[in-house]
Amino acid sequence: MNLSPVSFVLVSENLSLVGKDKAILKRKRFRSSTFITILLVLIAIFMYHQFLTKPVVNQTVNKQNVKMPDRLNPVVEERSNHLIEKAAAKGISIVITDGFRSVSEQNLLYEQGRTTEGNIVTNAKGGESYHNFGLAVDFAIKLPSGEVIWDRQYDGNGNSVADWTEVVAIAKKLGFDWGGDWKSFKDYPHLQMDFGLAIADLQRGARPPGQPLTANSASE
Repeated sequence: MNLSPVSFVLVSENLSLVGKDKAILKRKRFRSSTFITILLVLIAIFMYHQFLTKPVVNQTVNKQNVKMPDRLNPVVEERSNHLIEKAAAKGISIVITDGFRSVSEQNLLYEQGRTTEGNIVTNAKGGESYHNFGLAVDFAIKLPSGEVIWDRQYDGNGNSVADWTEVVAIAKKLGFDWGGDWKSFKDYPHLQMDFGLAIADLQRGARPPGQPLTANSASE
């Protein structure tokens, strides 16, 4: 078949356009494939990071057969008793409203305000609180009438300093950390002694030494 010069030019241009279209299509496919690959890699990195940083809770404790405490640490218990005595010496009556808390009890408390009635009082699930390892207590003020209150402004001994503030100061001298000092989700009744151990350490089985209160710290 003989093509006129004009027809030959048109055919050549059409073939050129087809070639360009194929090249453009290949580039689009390559870009799409590259984007999907990058997206999958980012998702994988995110999931890996989430897995590594997720708190180790009950499942890990069970897998490692880590024995959970079933009572208050003896040092924490002894210093709690000293706190009661030293507060009483200042004319302040306090009660320990909570001490050791089991994992199941912690989970029930965590559900309060979420799936059950009441206000949210903790962000810690079972196995994520120092209470679960016997290293924390909660306190409240006890009035002469026997009523227990959580009023941080109450000044029952009339020395112009809130009783709550005085109790916290005594607790810190005895080695307690106060939940009211936390930057977020302040827990004003909460006192704990972590002995330099993070929750993750405790979940792996690390435990503080059960040494008694020393004479020096008892007299502070």
